[in-house]
Amino acid sequence: MEKNKKIKVYLYTRVSTSMQIDGYSLDAQKSRMKAFCEFNDYEIAGEYEDAGKSGKSIEGRVAFNNMMEDIKSGKDDVSFVLVFKLSRFGRNAADVLNSLQIMQDFGVNLICVEDGIDSSKEAGKLMISVLSAVAEIERENIRVRAYAKGKRR
Repeated sequence: MEKNKKIKVYLYTRVSTSMQIDGYSLDAQKSRMKAFCEFNDYEIAGEYEDAGKSGKSIEGRVAFNNMMEDIKSGKDDVSFVLVFKLSRFGRNAADVLNSLQIMQDFGVNLICVEDGIDSSKEAGKLMISVLSAVAEIERENIRVRAYAKGKRR
């Protein structure tokens, strides 16, 4: 009898240049997600990391785009992409929902460890829609504050 195969996952981490605003280092994100994988007995099939990349767009996020290509090719047969928080996946609502749709077309769902969201569950997709819109507003507020701070000097 075949031993139960572990569910395979990709880990995706991202920090923008404004790390002090976000306060989630790549290491902190990774260790939290690895603990989550251990707890749920998930196998990590790949890790993707974009350092110093804004979440405003998926353009220029090399690791993110590589991960999406790997999902489309089905090379690792993963079931989930894990992110620390939805804002690490992206801060542009259209990008987030579009990327999620592509992933789901290939049978891959998103788990936001810290937000407790799983897009394979009914309420998960709704939460992602709401939170990605909030993340976009938050990003705009950060941009405005940073701009205002620069003008005060």
